[in-house]
Amino acid sequence: MKFLAALSFLTLSLFVTQAMAELRLPSPFGHHMVLQRDQENPVWGLADPGANVSVTFGGHTIQTKANEEGKWMLKLKPMKGSSHALNMTVKSGDESLTLSNIVVGEVWVCSGQSNMQWALSQVYDPDLEIMSANYPNIRIISVPQVGTQENQDDFDGQWDICTPDTVGQFSAVGYLFGRQLHQTLGVPIGLIDNAWGGSAAEAWVARDVLEADDRFEAIIAEWEKTEATFDFDKVMAAWKEKAAAAKEAGKPVPRAPRNVLAGQHRPGNLWAGVLNPIIGYGIRGTIWYQGESNAGRAYQYDDLFALMITEWRNAWGQGDFPFYWVQLADFRDEVAEPGDSDWAELREAQSNTLALPNTGQAVIYDVGEGRDIHPRDKQTVAKRLARIALARDYGINVPYLSPSYKEMTVEGNKAILTFKDVGSTLYTFDVREAVGFAVAGEDKTWHPAKGILKGKDQVIVTSDAVATPVAVRYAWADNPVANLMSREGLPVIPFRSDDWPQITDPATQPAPSAE
Repeated sequence: MKFLAALSFLTLSLFVTQAMAELRLPSPFGHHMVLQRDQENPVWGLADPGANVSVTFGGHTIQTKANEEGKWMLKLKPMKGSSHALNMTVKSGDESLTLSNIVVGEVWVCSGQSNMQWALSQVYDPDLEIMSANYPNIRIISVPQVGTQENQDDFDGQWDICTPDTVGQFSAVGYLFGRQLHQTLGVPIGLIDNAWGGSAAEAWVARDVLEADDRFEAIIAEWEKTEATFDFDKVMAAWKEKAAAAKEAGKPVPRAPRNVLAGQHRPGNLWAGVLNPIIGYGIRGTIWYQGESNAGRAYQYDDLFALMITEWRNAWGQGDFPFYWVQLADFRDEVAEPGDSDWAELREAQSNTLALPNTGQAVIYDVGEGRDIHPRDKQTVAKRLARIALARDYGINVPYLSPSYKEMTVEGNKAILTFKDVGSTLYTFDVREAVGFAVAGEDKTWHPAKGILKGKDQVIVTSDAVATPVAVRYAWADNPVANLMSREGLPVIPFRSDDWPQITDPATQPAPSAE
């Protein structure tokens, strides 16, 4: 009943309610779709108010009745995975819809910002990746970018069969993740891409949820100021004048302004615009690649990201479905001296979110590009996500956990670090020394440090500048130079042993000067 209520509020408000409504299905239900195996799958739509509706699929017919607004929902019986093409027939009175070439397998949502949106045509070896993408049982669908405060219940999209003609502009991480699952499991894969480049996490949470939570009062207050003063028509009129003047003078035309009220940063905009239309569709889980837009507020991301995942799960009504994300890659210039970093703090917030059940993190600070926020190596990213899913959800015995910091003891000038989830053993890439450590004493001043492996799960860290270590950090930088990993090739999760104030904590920010 809880699921039905949530689905009724969030997803069943299809189109504009009419006194009489033709039999209709929203875009997630169409030809070539993939239904999630081994679970009941909701199907919903619109019919005449009070009309009987039946759905026949896989030899079973399920019946329900549309409510007074013409909305209806029912659940299909669980089915085993099958690549055998099936038809679905939906009937109501004299009306009938038939959907063809439906398969049953594994369905994943691919969400986040630009690094999830990043197309297959933009990765390394795009020609080879695209020309080999002939997978009749991988199906893909993309949700158009609509930013709004009003819950959308449908979108302009369709399921496509994965071919070289259809996959080029699809999410590279999504496709490469799904391909690995398909090749390993041998079952159909459905991928739903609703990523939006540059999006902020607060846009992916329902507006009323944020407004009711005091932790996000500052976000809402700032946006309320913008909403009260921003006039897009006025901004566009001013731009047109400047553009005309520039053109007449033979100068470059300035970039057209964007309507921030319909964009990907406004709280609740993406929950309503690109998430709501798919909430309730049967899935296995979600892969997520986002955080860059929130790095300047990493301290807040600790709460925001966990809230976002929890709200998605509550709305979907499938319990704590798998939610796996990509930790921020290395980016910006390398620095010689250790210090503070907002990107390091965002990575820590992402790692802290592993406290939620059924979550996982792909660590990728070894595959980024300092000059580009969009790493081209999406193959490695997708494989590390796939490892998590294969091990956690499908019982495949593959390494998937990055080693993580467990504890520190101090002996003289040595900080002895112990790690967990090290696989067969810790390993250093390229050189024997463990690179990427910094150590501080009581003065809280950070110094570069040397790391020497001890046994399979320990590292001895020292610095000539620190007689008695108090705290150690590893890979704590925007673009860390760090080489510690498991022998299986999974990088150690960046960490700090201290709990000193963070630079993104509002409490550490200087007070505004008096006017």
